[in-house]
Amino acid sequence: MSDDATNPQPRIIPSTIDIAVEVEGTPEEVWRAVATGPGITSWYVKSTVEERVGGAVTSEFGPGEGMTVHGQVDVWEPPHRVVFSGGESAGGGLAFEWIVEAQGGGLCTVRLINSGFGNGGPWDDQYDAMSEGWRLFLANLPLHLRHFKGQDGQPMLPMAMWPMSPEAAWARLTEGLGIPSAPMVGERITASAGAVGLAGTVLSASPGRSLSLLLDEPAPGTAFIAVEGAGEGCGLSIWQYLYGDQALAIIERDTAGWTDWLGAQAIAAPA
Repeated sequence: MSDDATNPQPRIIPSTIDIAVEVEGTPEEVWRAVATGPGITSWYVKSTVEERVGGAVTSEFGPGEGMTVHGQVDVWEPPHRVVFSGGESAGGGLAFEWIVEAQGGGLCTVRLINSGFGNGGPWDDQYDAMSEGWRLFLANLPLHLRHFKGQDGQPMLPMAMWPMSPEAAWARLTEGLGIPSAPMVGERITASAGAVGLAGTVLSASPGRSLSLLLDEPAPGTAFIAVEGAGEGCGLSIWQYLYGDQALAIIERDTAGWTDWLGAQAIAAPA
């Protein structure tokens, strides 16, 4: 048996997550979406930004202690570059650099450089989780700018952990919601979860993993239904970003219903 087999080398992960997406809008319009509290809230999580170097930044990932991350603005160069850092409160010195570059034809490229990762153990898990999460959030940014540019959205982000493989979880999730497991782009679907539900047109679908929707119920907006993770445990998300005068009232009304439904499905699921 080789030394490599008996003494496996530790996994070496990259030091950064580096993702670029193309979006519609002028640099000023895109800047508002990636550098201001109302803009970021519309496609990510509820956020606040003091728009200056040294300004405070908050990101709320859910209710409860420890779910609000605090940081600051390290670089503020509108409308092209902003850097947020969180210090120890955001995982040991992670930094988030956003770069906006005009491409002509009413388009811009948005590049995220998420740096500051270490190696081994918890860092591996954090890198994997953040990589997967950023790809979902950054799929929502172009949708926000395409369909709701200049409007402020509000997020509703119910999540749960299920003790099964992602493949089994996706099958159970879509069956429970009463939606196709492999919907077609352009298809209108209606999902029901007890007393709450949503409906909209499929914008994209990743077989067995996720789909995105342009919502018309319970309000105009976007939604992502997704399964993340690997192995025998995975995370389930039914994220909605709602617009209009009734958005906050709907979120207050429906959040507990979605959260309770996901939790009940997990309890009922076989290990």
